[in-house]
Amino acid sequence: MMGQPWKTYLVVALIVGLLLGAGVGWLSKPAVEVPGVTVTAPGVTVTTTVAGPTVTKTVTPEVPVGLTGEVLIGFLGSMTGDLASYGENEAAAAQLAVEEVNELLKESGAKWTLKLVVEDTQTLPDVCLEKVESFAARGIRLLIGPLSSSELSNIMAYCNAEKVLTISQSSTAPVLGIPDDFVFRFCPNDRWQGRAIARLLWEDGIRYVIPTWRGEAWGDGLEDKGKERFEELGGTFLEGVRYSVPREEFSVEAATLKDLVTSAVDEYGADKVAVWAISFGEISAYFKEALQYDILKQVKWYGSDGTVCTPVLIDPADPEVSEFCAVTKGPTPYGFINPIFSPLPATWKYEKVRERVLTELGREPDSYSYSVYDIVWAYANALMAVGKYDPEAVKAVLPEVTRELFGATGWVDLDENGDRAPTNYDLWVVEEVEAGVYDWVRVGSWILATDTLEWL
Repeated sequence: MMGQPWKTYLVVALIVGLLLGAGVGWLSKPAVEVPGVTVTAPGVTVTTTVAGPTVTKTVTPEVPVGLTGEVLIGFLGSMTGDLASYGENEAAAAQLAVEEVNELLKESGAKWTLKLVVEDTQTLPDVCLEKVESFAARGIRLLIGPLSSSELSNIMAYCNAEKVLTISQSSTAPVLGIPDDFVFRFCPNDRWQGRAIARLLWEDGIRYVIPTWRGEAWGDGLEDKGKERFEELGGTFLEGVRYSVPREEFSVEAATLKDLVTSAVDEYGADKVAVWAISFGEISAYFKEALQYDILKQVKWYGSDGTVCTPVLIDPADPEVSEFCAVTKGPTPYGFINPIFSPLPATWKYEKVRERVLTELGREPDSYSYSVYDIVWAYANALMAVGKYDPEAVKAVLPEVTRELFGATGWVDLDENGDRAPTNYDLWVVEEVEAGVYDWVRVGSWILATDTLEWL
């Protein structure tokens, strides 16, 4: 399928990538032949100085040809809508990676550069499909995104039929993991988030869960996996509240939830009952309605990756929402805990992405911002490998390319479905960091290997 010349070139490209910030984890990968390097291009001199005598050798790779000018990558961004903050974070991370890739290409004498073309999907499945069709009509057939599983579900048939390759940073619905399609996902599917939240609920002493969730591919899939694992542990999922989206008003849902929680608390006690909210940014409007009922303040609430680090929950204009997040506590001293896949331990690339988002937007990036950064580098290295703008060719080399990719999220290992292999999950909460000021704080992790919680 792939000959030796592209591999030689790819190793050189990845070595240069290391100089742009790959991080110490790079040095531990057995497949990498040069552990510490200095590179000058295009006549590529490699100097190793990690251990023992310094050794210098010159590599003249057989470079694939055919790429010239601007090579366009389409970005399906949720720049408005329920996940707008995620879209803004991820666009900033993607642009950082594009700048670094172009620096590499310039130094190596390449005749092409990457350019990111951003389109706003509004986190709406129909709009997302329109954007994909628009990209294809313009000849843009290498895409990043979309963010949500409902959007991805709506474009998969088109991508497969028209051979449009897309890599999602954050679609986690288990049902969308399909082998040999034109969709890759640089995040674990929600079987693992379901296990993380179930362990968290169980260790908090919760035995009865009332879920409320977005009635779409992601919400349905996560609710199912969380329920499956929690019941394996011995707990019980009670009747919940599934709601349609998009949605801005939640008076009916909050009133229904109040009745369900009242019944459960009367029978089992408030310390054994919890609400699990599987939401996006609409959770703020939901909370405002829930705050009208005292019973909904008596039980602990839990969240998901759809609400991690979202600004609407720390908005100074809605202090009662932030306070509610901070005070809905159980046996652990944290309220409204939200799990999300972990890009840690931090690499140099991780720190650069974090610094870029903090500088541009003034907030912590979500985990998926780091994935987007790695997607750009995966595309760049795959394009270097095949030497042409060809989605089928890029698709064919991508799994092997990612096996050698060390990025902001560490090593990018994909499973047989093209999804990221499972990882640990970080736990985030809203805390009052000073009087009347709230912020997102990472407080612990769920450890995949042992199915245990570690608190900071």
